Amino acid sequence: MHNKKYGGLALAITLFVILSVLLFFYLDRSDAISKIIKNSGFFGAVLALVLMAFVSMTPVPTEGLLVLYQKVYGVYWGTSLAWLGANLGALIIFFIARPYGQKFLSQFVQPRYFELVDHWVREKGTRGLFIARLLPIPAFAVNYIAGVLPSVRLWPYFWTAALSIIPYYLATALVFLGVSQQVWPWLIAGAIGILAFWGVGYWVRRRSGK
Repeated sequence: MHNKKYGGLALAITLFVILSVLLFFYLDRSDAISKIIKNSGFFGAVLALVLMAFVSMTPVPTEGLLVLYQKVYGVYWGTSLAWLGANLGALIIFFIARPYGQKFLSQFVQPRYFELVDHWVREKGTRGLFIARLLPIPAFAVNYIAGVLPSVRLWPYFWTAALSIIPYYLATALVFLGVSQQVWPWLIAGAIGILAFWGVGYWVRRRSGK
């Protein structure tokens, strides 16, 4: 019952975020809103960082915010802000998961995800954790699961989280560049990168037999 309740809430919030991003793009056709946000300087950047950290700690996908940041701050700084925010969220999850994560997992994370990540960590240690992060499992779920596992230490937890999302973020940046600047080779390269990222995850999962 809890899973259905929170799953429905996550879906509602996800739809709200998607609609909000689409509305932002519509209202910001002349870049007026983007200029206001950029002119807020350090405060705006910190707010963007905290917002990404918060969203990355929930089941809500962060792709909408990633694209919005790329629109406001440009591809390089927007992607960097999103990456830093996601890593901040991952760190917070680690310290939350140790005392409270087990209760959270039972409500939000499917048991099969826990079994899959636990399998890779037990079999291959840190290398297995990195591989688990490349599997088609929501990043927030892997963070909570890895945070709960006693064998996972802070540094391996952090660097695997930080490194594993770089290929996906770079591919998303290429897609954004391709669409916004109508440079089709970048769009195609980014789309191939995203498909390859998820394709590798599915291939590894099939090979693992899980």
